[in-house]
Amino acid sequence: MKLSARNQLKGVVTNIDVGAVNVEVTVEVSPNVELTSILTKKSCEYLGLAVGKEAVLVIKASNVMVATE
Repeated sequence: MKLSARNQLKGVVTNIDVGAVNVEVTVEVSPNVELTSILTKKSCEYLGLAVGKEAVLVIKASNVMVATE
């Protein structure tokens, strides 16, 4: 599969928090670095996501905001 999104981070699923409609999936991309994505339950099931399974996070955004205090 080819994607136009160049920001792809491989990692391992560390947590899946199932809600009424959506699922929050946390992926560890390097030691002590985790990213979380929210997707539908249907998509989570389709992808076969499970804790311990490898996954690729694909990030395509025209804006990335940075803030400081």
